[in-house]
Amino acid sequence: MTTAHPVQDLDVQPTPLALLLLGREADPKSERGVECPGDLPSPSDPDLVERARAAKEKLGDKVFVLGHHYQRDEVIQFADVTGDSFKLARDAAARPEAEYIVFCGVHFMAESADILTTDDQKVVLPDLAAGCSMADMATAEQVAECWDVLTEAGIAEQVVPVSYMNSSADIKAFTGRHGGTICTSSNAKRALEWAFEQREPSTGKVLFLPDQHLGRNTAVRDMGMTPADCVLYNPHKPNGGLTDEELRNAKMILWRGHCSVHGRFSVDSVNDVRERIPGVNVLVHPECKHEVVAAADYVGSTEYIIKALEAAPAGSKWAIGTELNLVRRLANRFAAEDKEIVFLDKTVCFCSTMNRIDLPHLVWTLESLAEGNPVNRIEVDPETEKYAKLALERMLALP
Repeated sequence: MTTAHPVQDLDVQPTPLALLLLGREADPKSERGVECPGDLPSPSDPDLVERARAAKEKLGDKVFVLGHHYQRDEVIQFADVTGDSFKLARDAAARPEAEYIVFCGVHFMAESADILTTDDQKVVLPDLAAGCSMADMATAEQVAECWDVLTEAGIAEQVVPVSYMNSSADIKAFTGRHGGTICTSSNAKRALEWAFEQREPSTGKVLFLPDQHLGRNTAVRDMGMTPADCVLYNPHKPNGGLTDEELRNAKMILWRGHCSVHGRFSVDSVNDVRERIPGVNVLVHPECKHEVVAAADYVGSTEYIIKALEAAPAGSKWAIGTELNLVRRLANRFAAEDKEIVFLDKTVCFCSTMNRIDLPHLVWTLESLAEGNPVNRIEVDPETEKYAKLALERMLALP
């Protein structure tokens, strides 16, 4: 007989999402995208590509399809433009003549597109269950409670929130209400510089949401701070797991969130690929852990990674620490130029939520739109949109 031992010093308490995944709770709203209000085509239907092409052709200029870099090849082939989340949201805003914006990405991206497009445009997400684990790590209630903690510690007036693009509309709105800005992995340094300029230099602080690694890497690697200048706020612990003194002494208050894909990469991954491929260049995304970023040769956003490989000399070797769909696509693209491109980790790792957008969902979406039946529309309420847009506009105004 096995003896059960008590588990001590649990780091976190089960969240509603965790209980849902464990089957101990039910949340119909969170499951609304699992079943579509209609039958999806069979994944084995050999006519899927032709059906998608025919529906898109029928829609013509009425539809504009956005494809995030992490999407499957079978989906990305139908994208009118490809890019990272913010580039795609801006591309959507630049096409006011398109009645329908089909966002092949995840929920927070479609929200941003809805915020930046006109009221007449309808933003559609092919599968409502395509979320983002990082964005889900910071809820509006948790962040409001954090602000109460900062207020009680007497430092809220010294804090400027900076939220990563990979956050919900609610978090973007919180940021806008409290005088903060949004950032991308490309402009995080400038956003942090701007935030510190808004407060007294000796006492100013930033609350960085929701990705701790991008915040830490930008502060330490790009801005010359030390790890001691950063504290980690854990929303599952009383007072965030921090003392008032720790909060007062910190320059960067990092939210305890991370990307489930980029968080997989380790220093062992870097060391292993250097052993296997002599002369390899290690290029990683800044959502990776700080020790991985420190061990890499190059660090940059998705767009930076693509441009670095475009500029790389023939015969060069690269190990890329980002989502596998993109790495594989880049490896195929540059094979003819004799550039060897491999995934940094030996373990295959797709973004599971991005991969919910597959060809059957896209076909169902396009055919429904072609029949005049918009499905899975993403709409941000006016109050949330007002303040989220304010935070986004502050980012757009950054030099």
